[in-house]
Amino acid sequence: MHKLENKTFAGWWEQGEEEPLSGDSALHNAILDLNSPVVLIKKNGRIATGHGGTITFKYSQNLNQDETSDDSRIYPIAAYAPPLHPKALGDHYFKKTFNLRYAYIAGAMANGITSAEMVEKAGHSGIMGFFGAAGLELDQIDEAIFRLKNRLNNLTFGFNLIHSPNNFELEDATVKLYLKRGINLISASAFMNLSLPLIYFRVKGIHRGSNGEIICPNRIIAKVSRIEIAEKFFSPPPDKLISELLEKKMITAEEAELSNYVPVADALTAEANSGGHTDNRPALAMLPTIISLRDRITAKYEFDKPVWVGLGGGIATPESTAAAFAMGAAYVLTGSINQGCVEAGTSDAVKAMLAGARQADVTMAPAADMFELGVKVQVLKRGTMFPLKGAKLYELYSMYDGLENLPEKQKDILEKDFFRCSLEKEWEHTKNFFAHYDPKQIDRAENNPKHKMALLFRSYLGRSSAWAIHGAQSRKIDFQIWCGPAMGAFNEWVHGSFLEKPENRKIVTVALNLLLGASVVTRTNWLTSQGVSLPPGAGKFTPIDITPCPDGHKRI
Repeated sequence: MHKLENKTFAGWWEQGEEEPLSGDSALHNAILDLNSPVVLIKKNGRIATGHGGTITFKYSQNLNQDETSDDSRIYPIAAYAPPLHPKALGDHYFKKTFNLRYAYIAGAMANGITSAEMVEKAGHSGIMGFFGAAGLELDQIDEAIFRLKNRLNNLTFGFNLIHSPNNFELEDATVKLYLKRGINLISASAFMNLSLPLIYFRVKGIHRGSNGEIICPNRIIAKVSRIEIAEKFFSPPPDKLISELLEKKMITAEEAELSNYVPVADALTAEANSGGHTDNRPALAMLPTIISLRDRITAKYEFDKPVWVGLGGGIATPESTAAAFAMGAAYVLTGSINQGCVEAGTSDAVKAMLAGARQADVTMAPAADMFELGVKVQVLKRGTMFPLKGAKLYELYSMYDGLENLPEKQKDILEKDFFRCSLEKEWEHTKNFFAHYDPKQIDRAENNPKHKMALLFRSYLGRSSAWAIHGAQSRKIDFQIWCGPAMGAFNEWVHGSFLEKPENRKIVTVALNLLLGASVVTRTNWLTSQGVSLPPGAGKFTPIDITPCPDGHKRI
């Protein structure tokens, strides 16, 4: 039974029409009722919950827990927690600025895994969603733009812009498409340095409003895991890139001048141990460090508004969500768990594999887009040989200068187990892809055997994610599924609940359950911090089936 451990109390509770209730069930229900305060009172030496009535707070350190009132309807308060609706979590001005109900972002997962449908459902629910544009053709991105602009109207949504150091033209064309179509919110991911297209997006259209304030019509929410990259997004655009944009007459002198007074990003997500591109950073160390860095840079440049800092990577349970907000995150961002949702643009086979994942079922493997640089992505290893095969390809790339230098045994393995065709035939396939996607790579490969080998290996790495998305059963052993340990944590939390089944995992249902649970965890911690020992499970939150209303969300 829960006991009163503190030696002081906050005040008095005067009973109204409802009698105080005792017992673990009454306490649990009171904590779950997020629209009402939790009032724990001392009654006959035990803790009870008060409902309704009148609260009078006192903050005297001389009050003793043994004090009583002459009125039998008045009880000393042992602990108190105010209402905490999920919409109250996170930074108020972040939500107001972006017209959101919840401080929650459904992060972009490449190749349209964060689909237009997912972004649409999120937007109608007051959640920010970013379409996973990386890896898609421009006409596919344009199709998603048309759908979302027509169906979401003035609701908030955005598109991903992934850093493409090996394909500047694609990054540049993507930015120009966004500006042409009026997409003014992007998620900038995997950037190792600021690029000209990114800065062009940020600076284009900057002007002063009627009150003299600087207005940036194009907004950036960056996603980074390195301090040195975060510093660049917290600071004004580099003079070198601004000068280059001016020389190319891509921006005006006024836009260049005003760029000195704004940071590159409006918000920045500290990306901890996540799926896909990640540095496996620990969230508990990373988030406070980046917030501290943000504060120093804001003071240095005397910005009117600091960059909002959120947290992504590992957000998968009520506890991790509550911890993010407790550490000062303006918002939370999810990725891995969204890939297992009904609306995700991937196959049912992948969703089933993700539903069976545990925290240790992930590992690092070479990234297709930055293979030569040695960049890795975090992927699922359970049920697939992709991580081992990807590592083997990078090993061969590091050891040999070209395909002709490979031992015959290794060539046979590549043809039989990787490509399932001859190396010559696979090269023709690779050439056809790059001829359409990035023709200059072919010219370079013809004169550089090692680069030719890299392109061939990148072909396998890139197609492995496509096989997973399309559910190619003959290639299941080669599926590349981006995934972080959050997936395993989520599966453990929902075990035995309706969310255990993949077909019940809808993006809004998952998001609202995480936020509801975070509110419950937070209120429970408030109570225990006041010296009350609660019974096991008092603050446990089990997922509930939240069916969206016709407007797209349930007003929880």
